[in-house]
Amino acid sequence: MITFSLSLIALLVGYVLYGRFVEKVFGPDDRETPAVAQADGLDYMVLPNWKVFMIQFLNIAGTGPIFGAIMGAKFGPVSYLWIVLGCIFAGATHDYLSGMLSMRHGGAALPVLIGRYLGNGSRRIMVAFSIVLLTMVGTVFVYSPAEILHSIGGDTMMWVVIIFCYYIIATMLPIDKIIGKIYPLFAFSLLFMAVALMVVLYVKMPQLPELWTNFYNMGAEAQPEKWTDNIFPALFITIACGAISGFHGTQTPLMARCLKSERMARPVFYGAMITEGVVALIWATVAMWFFYDGNTPGYEQIAGADKGFYTSAPAVVHLVCSDWLGVFGSILAMLGVVAAPITSGDTAFRSCRLIVAEWLKIDQRPIVKRLYVCVPLFAASIAMLMWQMNNPDGFNTIWQYFGWSNQTLSVFTLWAVTVYLVRHKKPFVITLIPALFMTCVCTTFLFISKQAFGLPETLSYVLGGICLLAAVVWFCVWYRKEKNINN
Repeated sequence: MITFSLSLIALLVGYVLYGRFVEKVFGPDDRETPAVAQADGLDYMVLPNWKVFMIQFLNIAGTGPIFGAIMGAKFGPVSYLWIVLGCIFAGATHDYLSGMLSMRHGGAALPVLIGRYLGNGSRRIMVAFSIVLLTMVGTVFVYSPAEILHSIGGDTMMWVVIIFCYYIIATMLPIDKIIGKIYPLFAFSLLFMAVALMVVLYVKMPQLPELWTNFYNMGAEAQPEKWTDNIFPALFITIACGAISGFHGTQTPLMARCLKSERMARPVFYGAMITEGVVALIWATVAMWFFYDGNTPGYEQIAGADKGFYTSAPAVVHLVCSDWLGVFGSILAMLGVVAAPITSGDTAFRSCRLIVAEWLKIDQRPIVKRLYVCVPLFAASIAMLMWQMNNPDGFNTIWQYFGWSNQTLSVFTLWAVTVYLVRHKKPFVITLIPALFMTCVCTTFLFISKQAFGLPETLSYVLGGICLLAAVVWFCVWYRKEKNINN
């Protein structure tokens, strides 16, 4: 519990100190925000600050900081380092700066921002990339809550239909009609679950592996013949939403269109990511105790957890919440687990609608024109869902592609923000280092993953290192040209 406690403190200190530093680097002011200047009663409107924070938190959370943290905890206490350092120096910085850039550019969507700073070619790639990614998010976040609801009662397909109907309504209506009203309640459920589990952790004070005594891959140690993923790069793809996630860059423009003041961006964007990091930290700790192969492993104390180390993430959530939080707590916790992916799914489709409309210049105020954009998106998602449900390993396949795509999107965002900081003569190293690191992670994973090239480990690491070196050279050449132009 010492590593967990220190990590928790580090996240809070990171928000206060580094979050303030990042805010100072960008320099928010009192200019009119898009919510005021472009108010349209649909996507651009001023919402209360506390509500914007809760919506932002729920938008970016989904099941990512829960399922990702549980799966990432199988690597051992090293996951604490990634959650803490990734969240403070990469994820929260990524979310804050992408949100501020959107506000400074009239609430522009992520592909527009990337195109502005990385070129029109990058913009076209990112439009297609974002549409595919967001459609995958919506599809994945239909199936997982439908399966959970099926375990409570009803047919899976029935729940799929109900969730899709909700998606259509939430995507089409003004943001304050459904999202602005029910998201704060669901966000509270998710936060309640995390806080309740943290309290139980301190009451139980379970035996946990500490960072300085167990700095190894727990999965490989437990069953090396089955657990073949290495800490690098798999950990940094597995734990995304609790550390850094490109999906967040598609969501921040939604709230950038609802903030009345730029000075609230740090609590909303940086703060929501730190909050998500706390949630991930709690679930990683719970999972580490659950999987810990010590003298009194946690799963032996929970009825029904007979698969031990290879118990699935949803099963861990259900078992732990039922055992630790009782009937009421379990219901509220499960509400958070079900609501989080559904609400992330509908805002994914909403973001997708706005990206397509912005690209094709389709006015979204007439509802008929919203349908023009939404119908093809939902049709593609339904086709993907049908394939997923008819394929035994469909969910895992889509999730793995989503994981890599998600982190790759963060790479483009970090590079775009770095270009912005360079051109405005601001300390660009705060995004350059995360951009280089995530470039190395994503390229190495692409080479080593069996779902991609599936190359030998040594060759994959060498190629990943070459890509990192190429990125450094590219930046240095570009930076020199940029300085010459400015001089």
